[in-house]
Amino acid sequence: MKFEDIYQFFRDPPPNYLNKELAVCYVLFILLQGESYGTQLIQQLEQEHPTYRLSDTVLYSALKFLEDSGAISGYWKKVEGRGRPRRMYQIRPEWRDQAHELANFWRSYMTAESQAM
Repeated sequence: MKFEDIYQFFRDPPPNYLNKELAVCYVLFILLQGESYGTQLIQQLEQEHPTYRLSDTVLYSALKFLEDSGAISGYWKKVEGRGRPRRMYQIRPEWRDQAHELANFWRSYMTAESQAM
């Protein structure tokens, strides 16, 4: 290791990967704004929060948890110009209040993170 390595680390830090708990809160935060699909959830996180990443494994584990819990529902949608359908997700109406509560955890986490920088 050299001192230049340390400077480089802070100039261009590695991404922070969301864990399942944060992923669940993030997914609910996004789905409260409207339906979405897996790839879009990952891309939106990278665009809006460039230092954060969400792995496919963690995302689909979070989506499965939410679907199995009855918080969200998924359906297949054929998209014009795409070969295969996408699995779209949306929050179930009876879960909107709890989804807002969990989405607030995401907001609070991101606010605390930005203030720490």
